[in-house]
Amino acid sequence: MAVARTTVDPVLRTVLDAVPFQLTTDGGPEPARQRFADLPRKAVHPEVSAVDRTVEGPAGPVPVRIYRPATPADVLPVVVFIHGGGWSVGDLDTYDGAARMHAAGGDALVVSVGYRLAPEHPYPAAVDDTWAVTRWVLRHAAELGADPGRVAVAGDSAGGNLAAVMAQLARDAGTPLRYQLLWYPSTTFDTSLESFAENAGAPVLDAAACRGFTRWYLSGADVDMSAPPATLVPARGDLAGLPATYIAVAGHDPLRDDGIRYAELLAGAGVAVELHNAESLVHGYLGYAGVVPAATAAADRGLARLRAALT
Repeated sequence: MAVARTTVDPVLRTVLDAVPFQLTTDGGPEPARQRFADLPRKAVHPEVSAVDRTVEGPAGPVPVRIYRPATPADVLPVVVFIHGGGWSVGDLDTYDGAARMHAAGGDALVVSVGYRLAPEHPYPAAVDDTWAVTRWVLRHAAELGADPGRVAVAGDSAGGNLAAVMAQLARDAGTPLRYQLLWYPSTTFDTSLESFAENAGAPVLDAAACRGFTRWYLSGADVDMSAPPATLVPARGDLAGLPATYIAVAGHDPLRDDGIRYAELLAGAGVAVELHNAESLVHGYLGYAGVVPAATAAADRGLARLRAALT
C-alpha cells in the first residue's frame, strides 16, 4: 500500500506554525476537550439556520442541532453529521462550522449528533446514541421537511468510524442510506498499516494520540479485540449492500492507509466507492477549509460528491 510522499502544503504549514495544535490525551479528558474548544474557528455560512433539540436515546436525551440551508426547496435531503475527536472531545458547538459546511455544500438538512463521550462513556455509548438519532431521522424525516429516501451519513475521524457503523446498521434494519461521506475515518484499527509508522509524528494527530484515544474509547468496555464487533471495527463487518461512498484521506495522517484499506474492502464487496487522498494535507483538514486553499479544495470536492448523490 505504498503511497507517494509529499511535503505538507506550505500555506497549511504556515498556519500550523502560527497556531500549533496537537490532539493528545495528556492531562485527561477535560483538558483535552478544553484545548480543542480553545482553537480559533472561523464563522462560516451564517445563512444556514440552526435549531437545537433532543432525541430520546438509550441513556436519556441526545442533543442534536438541526441545520437548514438557505434554499427554496420544500423537501430537502438530510445528512446525519457525526463529529470526530477520538470519541472523546468535540461537541455540537466546536463542530458547528463543519455541520454548516455540510448543510450549505450538500444543499441538505443536517442533523448534528451530540453523542456521549469517552472515557466517561466508553464504547458502545457513542454508537447507541448515534444510532438512536439516525433511526429517528429515518422515521421522522418527512416531519423535518426532508426526504426519507435521501438520507446520508457523514463524519470525520472518529465520526467517520461512527458514520460507517451507521451505514451498516441502517442496511441491516432494512432502511438503507443513500450515501456515506467518510472524512479520514478510523475503520480497521490496524496499526500495522504503513501510514501509522510513516506519520507517527504527524501534525495535529500522531500515532500516540491514536493509541490514547482508542484506550479511552475502550476503557471498561467488554470487547474481545481478537474478534471485534463491526460496530467498533466496521472493516470487520459485512460490507455488501452498503451505500455509495466517498472516503477522503490525508497524506500526513496516521489514518491515511486505514481509509484507503476500507475503500479497497468496500470496492471488493461491490460497493461504489470513490477515494481521494489529499497528499499534502493533515488529519482534520476540514477545520482549515476557508483558510488554506488546498484544504478548501479538498473539502469542496467531497461536499460536491455529497450534493450530487443526494440530488
